[in-house]
Amino acid sequence: MNIEKLLHMQLKLDQHIESEHGLGEEDLVDRKILALLVEIGELANETRSFKFWSKKGASAKEVILEEYVDGIHFILSLGLEIGLQEIELDEKHADAKELNEQFLLVYKAVTDFREERSVTHYFSLFNHYLTLGETLGFSSSEVFDAYAEKNKVNYERQEKGY
Repeated sequence: MNIEKLLHMQLKLDQHIESEHGLGEEDLVDRKILALLVEIGELANETRSFKFWSKKGASAKEVILEEYVDGIHFILSLGLEIGLQEIELDEKHADAKELNEQFLLVYKAVTDFREERSVTHYFSLFNHYLTLGETLGFSSSEVFDAYAEKNKVNYERQEKGY
């Protein structure tokens, strides 16, 4: 997956949003972290993996993928917030866990990053999230294409006053 291209796309979207909403000088890290946590919850809800009380199955793969790339948007945005201009991730991510365990690892990585906004914690978060995507069965090309499509939708939403 071309992370550099995604990062550049996210930079342009963030600049557009911050300009349109007059947020240039505001520290948005905690708000972006909260948004990421909400998106992870929405993703978990679509997989229904934790709903031991329900017989209803997971949402369609396309719905889950769209929720997944919403998280990618915020993770990339957080990388930009801590000054990253390039992101090099290991091709081999953390060993995949059972889906619910992987969700919990991602939540922990987010809170670890919030406690210490370091590059090390950021890369741990990103790697755990990419492992979550692999656990969900997404290829890097599916993630890239879905991200690019959602990026367009996000611009359209901004133009319509979302």
